[in-house]
Amino acid sequence: MSKVPITLRGAELLKAELQRLKSIERPAVIAAIAEARSHGDLSENAEYDAAKERQGFVEGRIAEVEGKLGNAQIIDPQSLDADGRVVFGATVELENTDAGQTVTYQIVGDDEADIKQSKISINSPVARALISKFEGDVVEVQTPGGRREYEILDVRYE
Repeated sequence: MSKVPITLRGAELLKAELQRLKSIERPAVIAAIAEARSHGDLSENAEYDAAKERQGFVEGRIAEVEGKLGNAQIIDPQSLDADGRVVFGATVELENTDAGQTVTYQIVGDDEADIKQSKISINSPVARALISKFEGDVVEVQTPGGRREYEILDVRYE
């Protein structure tokens, strides 16, 4: 399987989630199953069924996070020396030349993308149009909302 790019911050968040799942969630589910078992007949025990379902979810999420971390290519944006080019992990300030609005995005992996936090996926139309461009360049992007034109005002590696 090929490596999937992820920022250092994204990897830290996944590691913290994995730690929480293994040290807090998993023991809590095991305790809930033991408690439900102590109530007797398991065939009609809703608490037991709910605890087993929760256990399946927790174990599945642990496997998913471990898989993501195992396939991750961790990139620290601060250690990049891209000579002002837009690359994975870069934070880019853009001006929508049509509307005159200024927006700032960080280009991250698919799992980290969150538009509310101004993080866009490397596979998004905007990010793909920006990659390898420099400050001052103007790019045209075909988005689901129509064609947009952006001028790159600033490129940072933070």
